[in-house]
Amino acid sequence: MSVRENICADVVTTLQAISSPVAPKFVTREPFDFEKLSNAQFPACLVQTAGEVRGDATIEGTSTLRQSELTIQIFGFVKGASIDTARNQLIEAIENGLDADRTRGGYAIDTQVTEVETDEGAIDPVGGVVVTVSVLYTFTRGNA
Repeated sequence: MSVRENICADVVTTLQAISSPVAPKFVTREPFDFEKLSNAQFPACLVQTAGEVRGDATIEGTSTLRQSELTIQIFGFVKGASIDTARNQLIEAIENGLDADRTRGGYAIDTQVTEVETDEGAIDPVGGVVVTVSVLYTFTRGNA
């Protein structure tokens, strides 16, 4: 697997292991229709890679070390009596979970939550969040 793929797989594994303040019940990288989830599958998270900015870190002979800043978006969905509280708990759980190992199992230099957005009630009775994550990593050209 590529470094990029290993990082994405680690994000999914990390989210699946979160238990506090709320435990995501359904975590995937495959798009899904949140309206078709059962109540038992909430909170749910969709992990998707977004943009990436790359550049050379070092050039030595035939080997080039590249540096990349990968953007990952985590789309979270909650359901319950207090949607705003549920959204906030999911955001906290995601950020704390990702902060526990900012190296993504040794594949990254750093991981940071850079932006958080909510649906602001637009998909009621479900609540939604988008947590944007920036992951800085290096790789040898040809082994992204």
